[in-house]
Amino acid sequence: MPIGTSLVLIAAGAILHYAVTAHVSGIDIQVVGTILMIVGILGLILSLVYTFLLTDRHKSSQADYEAPTQRYPPRDRY
Repeated sequence: MPIGTSLVLIAAGAILHYAVTAHVSGIDIQVVGTILMIVGILGLILSLVYTFLLTDRHKSSQADYEAPTQRYPPRDRY
């Protein structure tokens, strides 16, 4: 889940939990808000962990390569 989606879920959950005072039969809006906030927080944590692990893996793989070789011979050979 991308970071932006997680933030939207957290914001929507907070609005439902703290700002909406309507009563709907058969569903508790505050519980739905709490569930959305928990899912958003978990998604945010997983997105950040995945992002940092991917960044660390990319940095370590670049260090394994040698300097790039020269593609064309120097001009003074012609």
